[in-house]
Amino acid sequence: MYKFKTRLLKYSDKNFKKKFADLIHNDGKSTNEINVAVSKIIREIRETGDDGLHFYVKKFDKINFNKIRELFISKDILKDAYNRLKIKEKKALKIAAERIKEFHKHQIPKNIKYKDSINVRLGLTYSPIDSAGFYVPGGKAIYPSSVLMNAIPALVAGVNRRVLVSPISDLKKSSIVLAAAHVANVTEFICIGGAHAIAALSYGTKTILPVDKIVGPGNAYVAEAKRQVFGKVGIDSIAGPSEVLILCDETADPDHIAIDLLSQAEHDELAQAILITTSKEIATKVKNSVEKFLTKLSRSEIAISSWNDFGAIILVENLNQAIELINVKAPEHLQLILKNTKKVIKEVKNAGAIFIGPHTPEAVGDYIAGPNHVLPTNGTAKFSSGLSVLDFYKRTTVVNFNKNNLNELGKHVITLAEAEGLEAHAKSISIRLNKNLLHKNLD
Repeated sequence: MYKFKTRLLKYSDKNFKKKFADLIHNDGKSTNEINVAVSKIIREIRETGDDGLHFYVKKFDKINFNKIRELFISKDILKDAYNRLKIKEKKALKIAAERIKEFHKHQIPKNIKYKDSINVRLGLTYSPIDSAGFYVPGGKAIYPSSVLMNAIPALVAGVNRRVLVSPISDLKKSSIVLAAAHVANVTEFICIGGAHAIAALSYGTKTILPVDKIVGPGNAYVAEAKRQVFGKVGIDSIAGPSEVLILCDETADPDHIAIDLLSQAEHDELAQAILITTSKEIATKVKNSVEKFLTKLSRSEIAISSWNDFGAIILVENLNQAIELINVKAPEHLQLILKNTKKVIKEVKNAGAIFIGPHTPEAVGDYIAGPNHVLPTNGTAKFSSGLSVLDFYKRTTVVNFNKNNLNELGKHVITLAEAEGLEAHAKSISIRLNKNLLHKNLD
């Protein structure tokens, strides 16, 4: 017998703000136990390399092998996996990849080069990082979409070495993931996962070369590992549980809203799905629809756990209240199903991705719309953005003075350097402006 605990909140409730704060405090922070365990794994991989990696792959990934090199999947196997797919699967992967590539091509930045008013030459150049690692989860489900979303932006950016890691133990069951790696043209595919995969990509082993940046979501151990290796390598973010916030009015279809909420809840037990609505009738109907659908999903136990613990339906009096809550939550995914979305879109400041209208469920963004589905979670949309081509570029500024413009600006450099007590900084200018005077001072 299934037990449902649908959380119903009203903005008008006396203690609503505290209840809302408690609801959205779903950040999945690392416990001390996870912190310590991950630290140990990283240290052992750093110190023992392949030996440590061998131990942890056997322990956690449950893969039968003798040497680390056996965990590498050849390009021929990836291609064969693609060729063996059903025609409809090939077509879906191809269309998704083309759309993702096209969208991300529009993100390629342009170099800056100009002369200012006194003819100082200034510029900024973008160049791709040399190597990137993509983490693709492989525990509770398989994610070919994550392969495409992580690897294609790096390919578009021109990253030379593109390494995918995923804890795949059964190649046949994960054949569509291998096929996606072929479509995304990864240069290496390694069957490892967890914190030990992050450590190997960060510090390298005898068999696995390190990368410059690691992107892609994983479980709490992967997130903690990325946090601990940051600085040695770049990372995209420390991802938390997936989340969706849907704002709708009386025009929405309750069944559509319910299944959209559950499309997030079925990800894992920590995922969060929230509905905000101005319609009491919709709130009641969506509650009934959610509870109807929950018993019919193949991943119903996961979805029920997520909905009972972190789901909610919130009744607001107007759109201004809804916008306030959206900006506080800063949701990873925001769906808007309203008579008029212009006001809301204009005033929403914090959201990873926005999906507009009754025919744009968040699932299209997960797979085929084009924009990236690796998005900021846990309120980090307040200060960060989804994965893009820009994540795989470095920016380098270029400055070129001549004698005349150094003469014009140099005195100001000297003034500021002297104010900071940095004598050599000042003299590096004055030696060029008045060599004889400086040489006398140095003598």
